[in-house]
Amino acid sequence: MRPFYCIVPCMTASAELSLRFGQNSCEMRAPRSGRQLGESIGISTAESSSITSRMPKGIPNPAAMYGIYSRSWGFEVSIVRNGVRHHRLFGKASYGGAEQALLHAQDWRDFIVRNVPPQARRVRAEKRRVNNSTGVPGVFHHLAPGGRVRAWMAKTYIAPDEILRTDFPVAELGDSAQALAVQERAQQLKRMTGLARIHPAEEAIRMGLSAHAPGPRTAKRSKSEITRRNNTSGVSGVHFKTPKPSHPGYWLAITYTTGKGSVSKAFSVKVHGTDVAKSLAIAERERQLADKQRAEEAAATAASQRTASGAKRAGG
Repeated sequence: MRPFYCIVPCMTASAELSLRFGQNSCEMRAPRSGRQLGESIGISTAESSSITSRMPKGIPNPAAMYGIYSRSWGFEVSIVRNGVRHHRLFGKASYGGAEQALLHAQDWRDFIVRNVPPQARRVRAEKRRVNNSTGVPGVFHHLAPGGRVRAWMAKTYIAPDEILRTDFPVAELGDSAQALAVQERAQQLKRMTGLARIHPAEEAIRMGLSAHAPGPRTAKRSKSEITRRNNTSGVSGVHFKTPKPSHPGYWLAITYTTGKGSVSKAFSVKVHGTDVAKSLAIAERERQLADKQRAEEAAATAASQRTASGAKRAGG
């Protein structure tokens, strides 16, 4: 026996509507367009025609800043996927300024969006919510004033203009009404495709429509290359020291290496003069950094060779 009624949501008078009734379902459709999304992320109308994501309730962050939070020291990226938080910090000091820090933050955000997609919409729709009282997601019951079940209903949200709903009255269908609602819900879920829509920028990012400039990227600076606020020379690792008030002082070049301590060399102001001593310290600092980089590259090469050698022996 067919269910006796079906309800569809109201639409604005300007929408072009079409109704299609089936045995156990009813749906309402309106024209779809990706133009609004494309314009919001700076994509031309032609490029955005294939994008059908819709803006979530409220006002989302601009696409370029999706998942990115501006901090006094730089930018923080935070995206949650299936209960797992993907998080990374991009400091202005580490990347030579706010512009490069933001570009690196956007690159990493895009990497996460492309490689760790959200759940499929159907998988998420099949999760039972806390307020579900029937034991089956998307299946509800209508209760009479005395608490008796009057009807069972299967309801599935496909899109803002497409909500499927079918009611099964107990008075006509008896005990089979609940089972029929569960079966109908399974059929409705087959209409649900694609990934969960977290933010309108996500689909564009996965399609390769970048919302930020593809310009050059500077490499992240090591801690030893970052100029601290208390630095008086303007060059990381170069400092002016005065052991006591009467001492003319000296310029010091110092470089730290994790697990190996530090290398340093001082240049006396009394011997070289202030400007020459500072220039010598800066040159020494550059030499120290070059030595450190060569040592790190040699260690990385040796580790790679050991790994390759071990793999060769294991392969027999």
